[in-house]
Amino acid sequence: MSVLCIVQCSDRKIWDKHPDMGAVRARDAYTGLLTKTAIIYAEKFHKNSWVILSAKYGFLKPDDIVPGPYNVTFKRKSTGPINVEELIRQAQEKNLYRYDIIVVLGGKEYAEVVKRVFPNKKIIEPLKGLRYGEKVKKLKEALLAEKPLVEENL
Repeated sequence: MSVLCIVQCSDRKIWDKHPDMGAVRARDAYTGLLTKTAIIYAEKFHKNSWVILSAKYGFLKPDDIVPGPYNVTFKRKSTGPINVEELIRQAQEKNLYRYDIIVVLGGKEYAEVVKRVFPNKKIIEPLKGLRYGEKVKKLKEALLAEKPLVEENL
């Protein structure tokens, strides 16, 4: 079974501390603790089978370029997040439907969007129902134990 890991973007970005910094790779753009920890987790356990879900840009591979700061979230429709139809197009273009299982490392709003994009896939939410700090802790414990979170769910 092939697994794709989807990491939620964060509202904290590199431009918050370095406003003059130009475009950066997606893996370097998001500086929120949960997202940074999830990226480390994805790099360790999912190697080349992970993407970041940006509410503005959609599915970003780790080396895709984010041009600059933005403040868009699926939590508030008024911020103008990317629509599901565009995400479906991106998933097709980036060949993301080839995966059997989708692991979502993020909040419920992001998981709901993923479920709409991948309605016929098995979706695993190993951080579901946890508070922010608990999510970070669970990811760090998995990294320390060198054991992926999803084995128990497969």
